[in-house]
Amino acid sequence: MSDKSQRLYPLLFKPALKHYIWGGRNLERILGRALPPDGIVAESWEIAAHEDGASTVINGEYSGLTLTSVFDILGIELVGRRNAWALERNKFPLLVKLLDASDKLSVQVHPDDAYALAREGNELGKAEMWVVLHAEPGAEIILGVKAGTDSELFRQAIADGTLDQYLHTIQVSAGDFVCVPTGTIHAILGGILIAEIQQNSNTTYRVYDWNRTQNGISRTLHIEKALDVSNFGFVEPQKGSPLLVEQKDGIRRETLCRNKYFTTERVLLDPGASLSGVLGGETLEIWGVIDGRISLNEIELSAIQFILLPAAMGDYGISSVSGATLLRTYTA
Repeated sequence: MSDKSQRLYPLLFKPALKHYIWGGRNLERILGRALPPDGIVAESWEIAAHEDGASTVINGEYSGLTLTSVFDILGIELVGRRNAWALERNKFPLLVKLLDASDKLSVQVHPDDAYALAREGNELGKAEMWVVLHAEPGAEIILGVKAGTDSELFRQAIADGTLDQYLHTIQVSAGDFVCVPTGTIHAILGGILIAEIQQNSNTTYRVYDWNRTQNGISRTLHIEKALDVSNFGFVEPQKGSPLLVEQKDGIRRETLCRNKYFTTERVLLDPGASLSGVLGGETLEIWGVIDGRISLNEIELSAIQFILLPAAMGDYGISSVSGATLLRTYTA
């Protein structure tokens, strides 16, 4: 085995768990994840290198190290030349998580990079996307606002407790996906399991939290910041529609979301299909198995698992005996 193959190889992780009040036990009940015996789990940070939580490598030379530490060691070889800015800010570019929205999340919005940098230290903005893994019948999300909504109407509705009239809701089911640009008013309204791909940020501005409390204390709202960054021109958006990229040899590739921070594709493999790629230093790739089983460079993966391929790793190959649905994320 070459020195490069020892240093640059597909990375598997133990996730960091978050126990927010809207979580539950569905990562265990539906996905079969091993969870701590007591309490609720809201988020599983699958691939993360943030001050608020980092996943830990569980294979190869870097086993036992956090992704933050591996980023410090490998730098540009890990994230790629398209993410050179990440080295300058000492900030791994992306974060991948699973969300168990057993209860509804707050109505919230995320800032862009410029606003976050000016007010939140070395934080990034937070463009994100969701892939729905499971949804109870009738489950909904809030995405954007209804026609005619503006900042002043929204502010008054927050004060009056009449915000619902301005929030645009969409019913979702397993397999749906949603792109959530910065500035989008949004919420996940309970009964939904989601895979989320986002900028590496934990900055959330809450507008409304359903009047609930935690240990008798209301969670902090960030109304002025939220109004500063909200895009009231994002009116009644719909769920995403995939864009076909390629279909041949038992492989179907679709673009789900594309922005300046990441591109996420859905890749469907027929039984017996295989694909290959070369990572020559431009960008890392994050692959997730949503359905089925695959072998990636002789590493066996099944749903729901994610794996990080360093940008300068070289060749990789993926094959599936019985078929699979995958997510592929990279920097364009």
